[in-house]
Amino acid sequence: MLVLFFTLIGLISYGVWEYFSHQKLLHQIPIRIHVNGTRGKSSVTRLIASGLRAAGIRTVGKVTGTLPRIIDLDGNEVAIVRTQKANIIEQTKILRFIQKRKPQALVIECMAVLPEYQWMCEQHMIHATIGVITNARLDHINEMGHFREQTSRSLSNTVPKNSVLYTSEKKYFPIFQQAAERNGSKAHLAIGDGNVTVEEIKRFSYIEHPDNVALALAVCMEAGVDRQVALDGMYRCVPDSGALRISRNIDGDKEVVFVNALAANDPESTDVIWKQIEANYSPLGKTMILLNSRADRQERSVQLIEMVANHGKFDHLILSGESLEKLTGFTQRYKIPKSKIVPMGWVKPEAAYQHIFDLVETKGTVIAIGNMGSGGIEIFRYFFHRRRIND
Repeated sequence: MLVLFFTLIGLISYGVWEYFSHQKLLHQIPIRIHVNGTRGKSSVTRLIASGLRAAGIRTVGKVTGTLPRIIDLDGNEVAIVRTQKANIIEQTKILRFIQKRKPQALVIECMAVLPEYQWMCEQHMIHATIGVITNARLDHINEMGHFREQTSRSLSNTVPKNSVLYTSEKKYFPIFQQAAERNGSKAHLAIGDGNVTVEEIKRFSYIEHPDNVALALAVCMEAGVDRQVALDGMYRCVPDSGALRISRNIDGDKEVVFVNALAANDPESTDVIWKQIEANYSPLGKTMILLNSRADRQERSVQLIEMVANHGKFDHLILSGESLEKLTGFTQRYKIPKSKIVPMGWVKPEAAYQHIFDLVETKGTVIAIGNMGSGGIEIFRYFFHRRRIND
């Protein structure tokens, strides 16, 4: 019994020592930016880090998006190798790793989903000097709620204390404003309309959302960086693997434009991208929606099928990935004609490439949605590596 008692005391002592060691390391970094939200976290994290770095601020970034990465002081990427399922304790381990580089700024993406864990990440692990919430859209509904208002309240757990918050979420901004007031902080709205020009967006090497750029610029300016200096740095930013990119492919007398929207895996974000493609890249030719599904994200895939059915303007819905039988049943529920359904399944990227070209007569556009996992990212990479150069 005595051994058990001293073991317990030892564990408690170690935990206390670990906590205060973390706090000491944390507060040696004067600028700490915690990025939360449902969409665009990784992109905004990368943009902010690039903008700060362009001003000569020694900045380290950490993203947990499609591929978890540390972005070092020179903008180089270090892969995070996980030997087990993702855990928020990773944030403290990352701090020990980057502290050796003596950064002046840390830009870190929130990796928690449950509201209580989001609160813990901010209040005990990061203590942000600048908080960021990209937007509040329906995602992880079992953890954050079935309504956008619930999602917003969940995300508000990372509003910092006695600091400042920036967000692009216009509709539910009052929720973040109230949370900021409770925490003694000030909330600011930063949106793309009127703050970022079309010409500025076109200078990116990939398709970036104006709201992401406006938000990142506002944060950099809060940190004392000149707007143009920050923007020039952002143009040199290496995009996330899930960034919205377009590949134009030629095979014989056929052309296929492949739009990688796999990371925008909620219905609202996906529909916005679809309409953006229709507005800016017409004529699309034969329009194909490639829905890549993961077995553990079935609810998300069903939501996307409903969105596709409501949109209606497509020639084929190609189902790839896992659990196709269930998805086929939902296409019937939402009255998508069987003639439009192409059950491709989980196939090798080269087979997917050929299958898609077989559906095209002269020109077609594929808008890939759903999930990067279960073969999705491999299909995009295959198209991208075989693209027509200089497009």
